[in-house]
Amino acid sequence: MTIWLAILYGFIQGATEFLPVSSSGHLVLFNNIFKTENNFIFFSLLLHLATLFSVVWVLRKEVLYLIKHPLSDYAVKLYLATIPTVLIVLLFKGFFEESFNGTFLPICFMLTAMFLIIVEFIRKKQIKPINKKISFIMGIAQGIAVLPGISRSGSTIIAGLMCGGDRKEVSKFSFLMSIPIILASMLYELLDCYIFNQPILDAPILPTIVAFITAFIVGLVCVKFMLNAIQKIKLYYFSIYLAILSIISFFVIT
Repeated sequence: MTIWLAILYGFIQGATEFLPVSSSGHLVLFNNIFKTENNFIFFSLLLHLATLFSVVWVLRKEVLYLIKHPLSDYAVKLYLATIPTVLIVLLFKGFFEESFNGTFLPICFMLTAMFLIIVEFIRKKQIKPINKKISFIMGIAQGIAVLPGISRSGSTIIAGLMCGGDRKEVSKFSFLMSIPIILASMLYELLDCYIFNQPILDAPILPTIVAFITAFIVGLVCVKFMLNAIQKIKLYYFSIYLAILSIISFFVIT
């Protein structure tokens, strides 16, 4: 992997993680184009870890509160959101890993596009705070979004809005939800590589570091943008882009 390609991967992850367009879907698509990584799942997780640091920095007050108050109501909601995600991932681990070859990418991109349109028209108009039921449903959506092409932020925000949550509160909760699941995924992959004596990362160290830093910096900009713009921007604006991407990925993958 060249430095320029590493910058491209980092930019893609940072720019798409907090937009409802599936960062993992973009990474899988570009990996199918450039054929760069063998252990691509771990490389993808590294870049997700970089954008996780972006979330932690931007929402550092909320994160610090959760650390100081691990049994608070808000923390319990995050635990409830994490449980269904973990269960879904463990139950369908093999299927999710196979999906990283891009087989379902065109379908998943198109499904995300469709749901982004639907949510703007049929979501509940009565706004209510995120409760335990909403957090659990958002956790289910996050589990399904492990599939590349199904946007994690998009699906969780859609689930929250469909349940009547406030757009900005749902977005912030969606970003915080990513912290425990990404950390758990990283630890699981590291343990899996250790147990089966597999190489953790096939990419050269320097390009990987460059990709990580790029994803972090771009992620800082995009998470701030999404938190500020979510009240005004219509989610179906992203649908046209995803529909085009679905068509492109169909020809790239096949």
